[in-house]
Order: sequence, then C-alpha cells, then structure tokens
Amino acid sequence: MELPKFKYSPNAYTLPIFEEEEGVCSACNENRNLRYNCSFYSIEEPEYICPWCIENGKAAEIFEGEFNDYEGIENSKNINKELLLAVSERTPSYPSWQQEVWLTHCNQPCAFIGFADYKTLEPFMAELQDDINNLGIDHEFILRNLSTDGRVVGYLFQCLNCKQHRLHVDSD
Repeated sequence: MELPKFKYSPNAYTLPIFEEEEGVCSACNENRNLRYNCSFYSIEEPEYICPWCIENGKAAEIFEGEFNDYEGIENSKNINKELLLAVSERTPSYPSWQQEVWLTHCNQPCAFIGFADYKTLEPFMAELQDDINNLGIDHEFILRNLSTDGRVVGYLFQCLNCKQHRLHVDSD
C-alpha cells in the first residue's frame, strides 16, 4: 500500500517522525507497520497512530486532537481556516526542544523541509536574513552553534507558493 503524502511535510518519512513498528492503529484498527512517534495534543493518548489516519484526519477527529498547535501556526489570524486545520489536524509534527512553531509565507502555511545546520542553510542565507535577524539571538552565535540535533536546532521551512525559505530556531 502506498504511503500517504503530506503537503506540509513532504519529507516526513525521512525524518524521525515515524518508526517501523508492527501494531494496530488506535484510530482505524488496521494492522500497520509504521507508527507515528511525535507530538499529538489530546486528552486521550492513543498508543499507535498510522500515517493514513493522520493524512485523512481520522486520528484528530476520533481523539479530538492536534498534531500541531493551531495557535502555534505563525500569523494564524491571517491564514485561511482550512489551511490551518490541514496543518494542525492532518500533518505530522516534528520533534523540537520546546513546542513546535509552524512558519507561514504568502498568507499560507509553509512546508516543513527538515532540520538545518549552517551547511544546510548556506545556499539560502540571503532568503533567511530576516528570520535570523528577528530571532533576538546573536547572529554569529546562531550560525556557529546551529545544528540538526544539538542544543540549538534549526528548522527549515519553504513557502509552497513562492518557494521562499524560512527558518525557526529552538534551543533547550
């Protein structure tokens, strides 16, 4: 069976978001071999969520939950509600030190591309200057210490409309 595709997380299967594990999905009750292992905000804590139930919204509906905080989507007041729901209820989250932030551009959510260190960002530095300057952290400190899995982690996003890259930085 072909894996579902996530518009706002096109690289979900290459990131540490899913793990190969046999089990029964708590939402669809189907035997699956790919288990979601990131944030899911709900009162109930399902043991196993498959990518199909994320993509079709079944897990969010059944457990009244969100994979990404609706209010944590940048500029959420200016974004179409259906797009916000697509990110919060039908897009896998990403692991972060603190609560995830989902960046936007062109009045729509961006796609989460992946974790970024300086080498990853180098080709996009001109595009990312506003984000880097607005972090409130010393520019040089960020560039020297940014990693994909350390204490200062970069999260690279890309606008689906104009292809502009965006950067969020998180630390412990």
